[in-house]
Amino acid sequence: MGIEQDINQTNFRNEFQKAAINFIFTFNWLNDKMRVFFEKEDITSQQFNILRILRGAGKPISTLQIRQRMLDKMSDTSRIVDRLLAKELVVKNTCPDDKRLVDVSITEKGKKILEKIDAYHQDMDAIFDNLSESEARSFNKLLDKVRANK
Repeated sequence: MGIEQDINQTNFRNEFQKAAINFIFTFNWLNDKMRVFFEKEDITSQQFNILRILRGAGKPISTLQIRQRMLDKMSDTSRIVDRLLAKELVVKNTCPDDKRLVDVSITEKGKKILEKIDAYHQDMDAIFDNLSESEARSFNKLLDKVRANK
């Protein structure tokens, strides 16, 4: 189904406007599809992203470092970390090198949640079943090209 049918709009100013609207619509559509996997573990996509960053770092890192690696640059990293802290999915410690900084690390409970979500990888990938690997590669290049136009 095309974007025209999905949003009941047939007239776009040009293909660039249509691409922008299609991109936003698809982002929201994909976010809704992925939310199902996170809701099972009572976390948000932003919380998932932070847990994934911490697991990948393999050592405690600051909220500033987390923010630099976040997909959603508009998010309030400290607030999200505090919510993860309340769920006992992360811990905070004073940075040994700079007492003004706080380091964050993932707990075993946080790692277990990521392991549960890892089991959904095939289901997540199935969202793109109608694309070949070559099409996905081309799509990634196009998206990278759009973001390069800062």
